[in-house]
Amino acid sequence: MDATPRGKTKSRTHKMTWEALQLIAARFRALGEPIRLRILQNLESGEIGVTALAAQVGSTQPNISKHLKVLQEAGLIKRRQIGTRARYSIADEMVFELCEMVCSRLRDRLTAQAGTLRRSAFTRRRLQLEKLGRASATRTPPAVQK
Repeated sequence: MDATPRGKTKSRTHKMTWEALQLIAARFRALGEPIRLRILQNLESGEIGVTALAAQVGSTQPNISKHLKVLQEAGLIKRRQIGTRARYSIADEMVFELCEMVCSRLRDRLTAQAGTLRRSAFTRRRLQLEKLGRASATRTPPAVQK
């Protein structure tokens, strides 16, 4: 990796072909559905059948089968036929590294946003209190009756 003037890193790999970019885009599209991510989470613990996977994910068998096909075509999972039943497992463990990278960045971003919101709320409250303090300081105290 080479450093660029802005401190970012530049890949030394050559430009990818259009076909390679299409394969990469298909893989990212396959990860673009929350139910598919849930399927991958369930497959992380090992090989499983469609019926059990549907129960774990909370969807129907036909719907799970449709999503499994997309994940398989993207090369993320593999299918093993046992008689009349099919079992699925992870084909490329890299998917979990990618998910962890995305989750880590998202966690950092949300933590930073939460800190900003807390500071903003604290500043608003402080300004409200200061405003109340100024308002009460400008009022004359009521006359004390004797």
